[in-house]
Amino acid sequence: MKKIIFIMVILCTALSCDVLDVEPQNSISAEEAFKTKEDIDKGILGAYASFQSLSYYGRTFGLFSDLAADNLSHPLAATASSYAEVNNNNILPENGSVDGIWSLAYDGINVANNVIDKVPTIADMTEQERNEALAELYFIRALNHFNLLNYFGGVPIKVVPTVGVTNLDAPRNSVEEVYSQIINDLNFAVEFLPVSGVKIRASNAAAKGLLAKVYLYKQDYALAIELASDVITNGGYTLPPNYSDVFADDESSESIFEIAFTQLERNRIAEYNFPQSLNGRREVEPSQDLLDAYGADDERFDGSIAFEGDKAYAIKYDDLSLGADNYIILRLADLYLIRAEAEASLAAPNVVSVQFDINQIRGRAGLQPTMESSIPQLIRIIEDERRLEFAFEGQRWFDLVRTDRAIVLLPNVNSPNQTLFPIPLDEIQTNNSPGMVQNPGY
Repeated sequence: MKKIIFIMVILCTALSCDVLDVEPQNSISAEEAFKTKEDIDKGILGAYASFQSLSYYGRTFGLFSDLAADNLSHPLAATASSYAEVNNNNILPENGSVDGIWSLAYDGINVANNVIDKVPTIADMTEQERNEALAELYFIRALNHFNLLNYFGGVPIKVVPTVGVTNLDAPRNSVEEVYSQIINDLNFAVEFLPVSGVKIRASNAAAKGLLAKVYLYKQDYALAIELASDVITNGGYTLPPNYSDVFADDESSESIFEIAFTQLERNRIAEYNFPQSLNGRREVEPSQDLLDAYGADDERFDGSIAFEGDKAYAIKYDDLSLGADNYIILRLADLYLIRAEAEASLAAPNVVSVQFDINQIRGRAGLQPTMESSIPQLIRIIEDERRLEFAFEGQRWFDLVRTDRAIVLLPNVNSPNQTLFPIPLDEIQTNNSPGMVQNPGY
């Protein structure tokens, strides 16, 4: 289907900066760039562009969440040392791939902030158009802050543009402060984003779904249930009967929000997963532990993994030649399991409701429904279902860290310090704020 080609507007900046990427001094001023509502829309598209970068959803961000956990391994013949560090949970602050995640997320935040700053000045926009534009930009900013929070812990909150060399030095905010900013942005997005069937731009359902996930991570379970239920009931999304159909084409009936890629703005996910005999690089491979975790009748195995000889490789994103398959950020199965986990975590959970949501996922996978009634056991079942349902989708590390299970399950993680990635060395060296400190243990 036709995809939007994201335009990296002139506010997008060099990617080697510290805290927040800044406007190059030889670029056109923001005042000249933004004069009409069409200019604002181009700016919004530019704010999505950082998500497409190879250090972000174009490759590294998702792979590292499975690689730091127990879904992916770094093969002995692989050559990327930055990947080996993540696989071993022994990451150096000078890891260039980790630096790329940090830089690209702040680049996206800065582009969004620059456009946000100009929305009120556009004369030909109605109040509704302004609110919808701001809501989309707040969604983008929230997703970037959320992703930074999940890898690094408390990070600098950025809500105003950084231009030139001003406002570069920034302290780290607390985890609670970052959550508060994310929630404020998403609440605005929920209020003003329209209902839409477009899945490569933020929609009302995407904002509600992301906010449900944020509340689950923050352990605000009642709010997570409320929002997840809204999307499940009213969003109009459905689980395709065959698991593999979720990834067969872009924008499936289950997909709520995804990042668009084309052959011009390509991803390199398949390249890093596929074996060399198929013209891939094979920097990662499914772990033996993951291969052993699938039951004999689990249809998700064939929808997630293929073999070249005796070499297993991930196939959810399999467009090796063009790299033009979209990357799914949020889908309906996630909302069912968010609701199940949140319900199971309440003081007085409804066991039948938890079972129902789990069994929506198990049934589609060709498995028998669970009749388990023990809440602790249901929570472990949810953990296992999330692992298999979202293998190679960049969720496993975050799930293990937020539930305090990383030290229990990962042999190389022996200290809570390892559950956060290091703040990139370049950031530590160039950010002169006394409040910019390295994570413990690095």
